[in-house]
Amino acid sequence: MTIGTSILLIAVGAILRYAVNVHSSTINISTVGLILMIAGILGLIVSLLYTAFWADRTRPPRDPRLDEPPTRRY
Repeated sequence: MTIGTSILLIAVGAILRYAVNVHSSTINISTVGLILMIAGILGLIVSLLYTAFWADRTRPPRDPRLDEPPTRRY
């Protein structure tokens, strides 16, 4: 699940939870909205953790001489 999908689930869940006033005898719309919001929040946390910790961090090492101003290069 990506960050965008998680935000979409949170938004749809909030709409179902707080903005829809339909009463049904078979399904509770408010509970469905709460479940969607929880799933979206968990997906957002996992997506952010994946992005922060498990992203590919293999980069070639830099030459420290490249960070010096041009007048100090040898």
